[in-house]
Amino acid sequence: MPWLCRDCFETGPSEDGVTDLCPDCGSARVISHKELNTLSIAHIDCDAFYATVEMRDDPSLKGKPVLVGGKGGRGVIMAASYEARKFGCRSAMPMFKARKLCPQAIIVRPNMAKYSVVGREVRKLMHDTTPLVEPISIDEAFLDLSGTEKLHGGAPAHTLARLADRVENEVGITVTVGLSHNKFLAKIASDLDKPRGFSVVGRSETLGFLDTLPVSKLWGVGKALQRKLHADGFHEIGSLRACSEEFLVERYGSIGSRLSRFSYGNDNRRVDPKGNRKSISSESTFFNDIRSADELIKRLWPLSEKVAARAKAAELSGRVITVKFKTDRFLIRTRRRTLTDPTQLAEVIWRTGADLVKKEARGTAYRLIGIGISDFSPADHADPPDLGNPDGERIKVVEQTIDNVRARFGTDAIKKGRGLKPEKNDRTSRPPAR
Repeated sequence: MPWLCRDCFETGPSEDGVTDLCPDCGSARVISHKELNTLSIAHIDCDAFYATVEMRDDPSLKGKPVLVGGKGGRGVIMAASYEARKFGCRSAMPMFKARKLCPQAIIVRPNMAKYSVVGREVRKLMHDTTPLVEPISIDEAFLDLSGTEKLHGGAPAHTLARLADRVENEVGITVTVGLSHNKFLAKIASDLDKPRGFSVVGRSETLGFLDTLPVSKLWGVGKALQRKLHADGFHEIGSLRACSEEFLVERYGSIGSRLSRFSYGNDNRRVDPKGNRKSISSESTFFNDIRSADELIKRLWPLSEKVAARAKAAELSGRVITVKFKTDRFLIRTRRRTLTDPTQLAEVIWRTGADLVKKEARGTAYRLIGIGISDFSPADHADPPDLGNPDGERIKVVEQTIDNVRARFGTDAIKKGRGLKPEKNDRTSRPPAR
């Protein structure tokens, strides 16, 4: 049975099966698995990312329940430390509920500029490891380490252990690794032993591993589909194998094909460095409906900043700007514009969105507004010099300066004038669920 120590990185075979302690350094952080040296698809997830970054920068928070999010009664949790999770607090939970569950929790306002910098630092270490990195969000990605054995002098598992150690020592946060033979299983594996974990799912154990896992672990199964599956008697992933793919498609639509494939642990998706993310967006619901175009445009600015920060963290730029409106009668309208060049600048996103708002807002009462970018290009294609727009380079330099200041001193360290007024009318301000 091959084994690997995640502290001293020694490896070796074990004649007795599982190795509990490293024979070299005595560490208990040892991975033993018969397929350890043959698997190469990984999912890496930063542990409680926003909260961990805040604890890194403020050591007094370590070991305490920390919630990152809005402090208002209608704020939403963006991240909860593992100490806070013990009380039932979780991401996307309304802050007032979390405060009831854990009154002693320390609430920290989010600093997206800082998180973007940290996300890029982690991503750079991933790219130092393999060119096949597929970002999923600011704090997670798939990696394919096939063929890297000679480059790094060891099996992918050994390289991943060293990568996790580099992130911890050079960036100051921790990650959890899931290693398997495809993306679906690697993603599930990374959720088995958090934080600072490393889990392996091999080919030979795939069916047995999936047999007793709840269907909610399947990618694409939300609460509504989960209820329908439960009503039909499907509670564990393995139970889906009793039905043909044709039956599942007839019963659940096109997702039935995926349910069938995944129930057998089959996933032919490659790790794609271009990724499959279709948009980056943020939206805000108001306490009171808004009719004024000027007021809607003001609300659009902090959302544009959040979208820009996420785009920079994901090293993406977008050519299409979309503004979403929801009327007081819950009707959804979207308006979009395609730019000549892709952008990741908050100022460009906001100005484009403001133009769309002016054309759309003509007295209708709106309860929500959102903005997003799509039609992605790499970050190095963003906002090229334009002789027809001499102001563009100045906007870019100013925004880079603001990002650098915020990354060092916090989101509130520097603001543009339009961002100074507090948004007392906002009920929520969060990215829509993906």
